[in-house]
Parts: sequence; C-alpha cells; structure tokens
Amino acid sequence: MALMPKRVKHRKSQRRRIKGDAHKGNTVVFGEWGLQSMQQGHVSAQTIEACRIAATQYVRGVGKVYIRIFPHKSVTSRPLETRMGKGKGEPDRWVAIVKPGTVLFEVSGVGREGARDCFNRVAHKLPVKVRLVGRRPVVE
Repeated sequence: MALMPKRVKHRKSQRRRIKGDAHKGNTVVFGEWGLQSMQQGHVSAQTIEACRIAATQYVRGVGKVYIRIFPHKSVTSRPLETRMGKGKGEPDRWVAIVKPGTVLFEVSGVGREGARDCFNRVAHKLPVKVRLVGRRPVVE
C-alpha cells in the first residue's frame, strides 16, 4: 500500500517551486551506503513503494533498507474531458519533494558492489538522477 499522511492541515496544497539544495537529510545516517538525488523533483508514493520492493528483494536476509523520504504533499488533478472552471481538482496522489542532495534510500549489511547493484535497480524507477554515496567517517 502506498504511503500517505494520517492527517493533514489542508487537503489541497499549492504547487510551489523547488529551490536550492537540501540542507537537511543530505548525509548517510542509518546505513553504510545511500542513494542521493542530484536534481529536484517529485517522487510519488507509488514510486517509493516500487523502489522499496526492488531494494528489499535484493538485500533479502543479508542487509536492511532504510527509506529517508515521505510523501507529505498532495497533488490534485481534474477528471479528463472536463470543462474549464469549477475550481481546483480533487487530491489525486501524494508526493515527496526532493531537492538536490537529499538521501532517498540507505542500505546496511552489504558491500559497495552489493549496494551499487541494489541501487542500480532502484535508480531505474526514480524520476530524478541519483548517485551512490557512502557514510562519512566520524571526526572526533
């Protein structure tokens, strides 16, 4: 089942431009390898679910998959062949807003080659360009 918020303050949200780079959620935190976006865009809840299934099938029994994005924004649409006017359409789907630098997914328990193969399967399903990033060593 696709992700969506339990409740929202406003049912219909405005579109807005996606400006700037990600300042939060741009480093690998939970796993050893991450999939980082290189451009902005919307990732739908159905796409996130498809990516989750592809990643968990690859690392089954060996590693763990972490999803770092959640679809908070509703996207509305009007029915086909409807005349102009009559207000804004009904909520159609939920999307996650992705800025350049956002870490979308993480895996742990697999090596670099395993993570590369896993994320290669996931990257084909995503509407944004992505790259493989590793966890930075902790500096004390």
